[in-house]
Amino acid sequence: MKAAPADARHATEAPEPVVYVVDDDGGVRTSLKWLLESVGLCVHAYANGREFLDAADPSVPGCILLDVRMPYMGGFDLQEGLAPRGFLLPVIFLTAHGDIPMTVRAMKGGAHDFLEKPFNDQALIDRVQVALQLSLRQHAAATTRGSLRSRLGQLSAREREVFEKMVEGKASKVIATELDISYKTVEVHRAHIREKLGVTSLAELVRLAVEDRSANDSGPPVRE
Repeated sequence: MKAAPADARHATEAPEPVVYVVDDDGGVRTSLKWLLESVGLCVHAYANGREFLDAADPSVPGCILLDVRMPYMGGFDLQEGLAPRGFLLPVIFLTAHGDIPMTVRAMKGGAHDFLEKPFNDQALIDRVQVALQLSLRQHAAATTRGSLRSRLGQLSAREREVFEKMVEGKASKVIATELDISYKTVEVHRAHIREKLGVTSLAELVRLAVEDRSANDSGPPVRE
């Protein structure tokens, strides 16, 4: 059996998610890190938003436990700066001074959740786990879209035309007539398409075409 392309295999390998704790209170950072690591989670802690942006990797799934009020870069400023820098991370705001306008602002900005200090440890762990599962799903979808675009991007303009007609179920003779090329040329294109996309059947080609159209039609991920 022909092996799948390397990028397709890597698309199924999800890296370990990271819980990012961003809080200017050293005691809070230490206690949250200890709590979350005690249940087997990977935790990175930062004193402010600038430290996070300088060190964190946008390609790694995870979530952010984010304090609202911090020096240098507050929680809302960091929240607004995530997407432009390529971060797709659910944000859980933590604050000791929460009010309705603050909560509304956080949620309108796309926050995943909002917790007031002090909070129940298990409740926090549960919400972090939900946020991490959401991030892993978003990461998998983004990786699949990137891998698919990369593979389809290898096709020449003519190969893409043949590909589209193949997924419509058209035979090589019909494709040759419609594109005004020889039957032999169509067969050569078909072979190149299968090789570049790493597929062996029409069903796999159709699946790729459906995924490509879904990716192009989909908008930004919806917060859950």
